[in-house]
Amino acid sequence: MALGFFSRLKQGLSRSTQKLSAVFTKRKLDEAALEELEDQLIAADLGPAVAERVIESFRVNRFGTEVTDEEIRTALSDEIARVLEPVAIPFEPDPEHKPHVVLMVGVNGTGKTTTIGKMARYFGEQGKKVIMVAGDTFRAAAVEQLQVWGERTDTPVIAGKPGADAAGLAFEALKRGKAEGADLLLIDTAGRLHNKGALMEELAKIIRVMKKFDETAPHSVILVLDATTGQNAVEQVRVFRELVNVTGLIVTKLDGSARGGIVVALADAFKLPVHAVGVGEKAEDLRPFSAQEFARGLVGKTDISTAPADGEETSAPEA
Repeated sequence: MALGFFSRLKQGLSRSTQKLSAVFTKRKLDEAALEELEDQLIAADLGPAVAERVIESFRVNRFGTEVTDEEIRTALSDEIARVLEPVAIPFEPDPEHKPHVVLMVGVNGTGKTTTIGKMARYFGEQGKKVIMVAGDTFRAAAVEQLQVWGERTDTPVIAGKPGADAAGLAFEALKRGKAEGADLLLIDTAGRLHNKGALMEELAKIIRVMKKFDETAPHSVILVLDATTGQNAVEQVRVFRELVNVTGLIVTKLDGSARGGIVVALADAFKLPVHAVGVGEKAEDLRPFSAQEFARGLVGKTDISTAPADGEETSAPEA
């Protein structure tokens, strides 16, 4: 039987759990132990604010007592879930908008194009009519990658000649999407952060041109982040929020990273919806974000009593 998503998530997060392993030891919670714990939580990319709250909770409730490995895991998992609950919001196309236009943004190499392909496959299987737009027009590999996903998922891909105007492409795609009654329009965009001015101009132009046809577009701007970049992901959110109105996040490559804690730091710092997390290459490895599952997976807890049983699928949509 294929691994259930919780098992895949736990497996994917195992390197992050190892990074936290020094925290999970039986000890007496005196001041020295709390300081050491706080340093380890910060080193695991949870961010200073979350680390401080966890330690404060230990100080208030358990100071001076012996705590077991499992008690620390439980307390940490509960605190992490508390931070994540408000932002665990799966992406769902709004039926009021046909098509629901999603501008996918992010630095090149974060898995943005692959994420678009996975979303197209999922929503296509839900019976939604999806169109993908190869808006990263200067990167031939991105266009080809999207076309491969298009063939694989039987989803139309709108692409121009190399170097074509991305805004013009988005405009044509929106027009076609309206005419064909599409539910979802997924637009790939460039991610050349080293040339921030040009990127800002390009994204602004795409939005401006689409608004001429539908003043409510785009309806979502989803930023795709690569977990392996750790604290650099925080900086990427800041930069992209200057460029566009980011409405939600997707975090990829958690299976290749010891930095899963960054999801907690992002949730705490920005309060932006986290729509989905990716723990592998397959389409089913991108799934809606569950605060409880993620918190338990991150600290290596085996108890999944409040999660769906392994092998079961959650009813929320993939994003």
